[in-house]
Amino acid sequence: MLVIIILLFSSKTFSPIPYFPSQPVDLPLIVKALNLRNNQTIIDLGAGDGIVIFKAATQAQKKKLNAKFIAVEINPVLILILHLRRLFHPNRKNIKIIHEDIFNINFKDFIDFTDLMTIYLYISPWFLEKTISSINQQLAIRNQQLTIVSYMYPIKSMKKVEKIIKGKNNIFVYS
Repeated sequence: MLVIIILLFSSKTFSPIPYFPSQPVDLPLIVKALNLRNNQTIIDLGAGDGIVIFKAATQAQKKKLNAKFIAVEINPVLILILHLRRLFHPNRKNIKIIHEDIFNINFKDFIDFTDLMTIYLYISPWFLEKTISSINQQLAIRNQQLTIVSYMYPIKSMKKVEKIIKGKNNIFVYS
């Protein structure tokens, strides 16, 4: 049984990027880096088990913010976990789960371009540039603020780092 679970989480069939959850000790810093505000959409590309999205949604609800949260994940086991967690989350009406490959996603299908947008990434450095290229191709013509928060790995093609937050691992904020 354990072997099956390990294969589901590490299989390239289910996801080209292996599952590694964000460190719980860094969660308060990650949520701070997301800079939660009204009329903001936070998208976690490669959301895994949703630890970041659900923590941020909890904080937004406590602050009475009108913010939306989107978890994008390809692994069917993690999608099931995301749906179960959403089912019992107090801010579930503002959380959307999308079963999709982050490299094939069409942002126009699920976001409101009038909102502020923040994208959270915790993916291996080998896929960061491909992801940023896809984001830029789809969102380059927008007139609104886009912030990208990358956990652990800097994004080499993004020249301006707004700030680096030091926790157990670094958090890079680009806007």
